[in-house]
Amino acid sequence: MPSDAAPLPSPPASPTAWYSYAVIRVVPRVERGECLNVGVILFARELGYLEARIELDAARLRALAPEADAAQIDRHLRTISAMCAGAPEGGPLAALPPSDRFHWLTAPRSTVIQTSPIHVGATADPEVTVEELLDAFVRPPTA
Repeated sequence: MPSDAAPLPSPPASPTAWYSYAVIRVVPRVERGECLNVGVILFARELGYLEARIELDAARLRALAPEADAAQIDRHLRTISAMCAGAPEGGPLAALPPSDRFHWLTAPRSTVIQTSPIHVGATADPEVTVEELLDAFVRPPTA
C-alpha cells in the first residue's frame, strides 16, 4: 500500500448507550406484598436522560385495594416524575444531579410506593425504550 494513501475512516460510534431502569410499584398493603406496576424510571447517563413515566390505572388499583387513596398515590407519583425532570415541584431532591436522583428514587423502601430492583440494558433511543418497558411491565396485555 502506498504511503500517501488516506487512512481508513474509523467506524462510527455505537448508536447504543447503556441504561438502568426500575419499575415503579404501588403496594397498597405492604404487609401483604401485593403490588401494581404503575410506571418506569429510566436513566441513561451517557445520553443525559432521566425520566419517569407513570400510568396509574385507577380501576386496577381499586380491584387490588378498594381502600387505597388513589388521589394521594397519584400526587406522590407525580412528584417522582417532577424529581426526575428536575422540576421545582420535585422538591429539594430535584436539584441533585440525575444519577443521585435516580439512585435516591430506586433505593429500597417499605412504603406504599416502591421500585423494583435496578435492571440494565442498551438503547439507541430511550424514548422508545421507555414505551417498550411500559408495554412489558405496566400496561395490561392486549389480546
